[in-house]
Amino acid sequence: MSNAMLTRRERRLMREKLRHARNARLCKRLQAILAYDRGVPIGDIAELLNVSRQSVHNWIVRFREQKRVEGLCDAPHPGRPARAGEAFDVMLGVMLILSPQRFGYHAMHWTVRLLRDQLRNILGQDFSDDTVRRGLHRLDYVWKRPRYVLMPDPEQEKKTPNSARPLWIASAQRGVGGGRDRFAAVPAIARDVVQTR
Repeated sequence: MSNAMLTRRERRLMREKLRHARNARLCKRLQAILAYDRGVPIGDIAELLNVSRQSVHNWIVRFREQKRVEGLCDAPHPGRPARAGEAFDVMLGVMLILSPQRFGYHAMHWTVRLLRDQLRNILGQDFSDDTVRRGLHRLDYVWKRPRYVLMPDPEQEKKTPNSARPLWIASAQRGVGGGRDRFAAVPAIARDVVQTR
């Protein structure tokens, strides 16, 4: 039994939309309409797509009323309105100019947690760490960890391989010969003295 409600052109257009659709919900709806057009019962379509029978019925009714594929798309979901508005950005910018010590914290640098606590004290709202990070990003702040700088080593000159050392130290440290296992160069007179003993 066919429920043919689509023309050949509409069917071809729906298959083309289904091939290029990126939205999973729209894909399910297009598949449901095409299956219903082929004569598949609503209960089987619902079971195949893992949705309720009422959902399939609603999609069919919506398509019959609007006769457009765009009518099967979801309405925009605006979501929850943002709580961090202009006052949040202004206070965050002011706080970053000032030191945390000015607000009574025993810290040298701001952290996300300190910023969040101080914003709660000032604005009376609790913000998440992600909200504070997004605010920092909007204000073009880059978050870097402080880098510790060590004092210069006073004996650095002695540790470098090409340091300027007095020549008498260098010649005293240099022994006769090239290394420990080499024979020392002995003059001929000393050899004669050793042999006579």
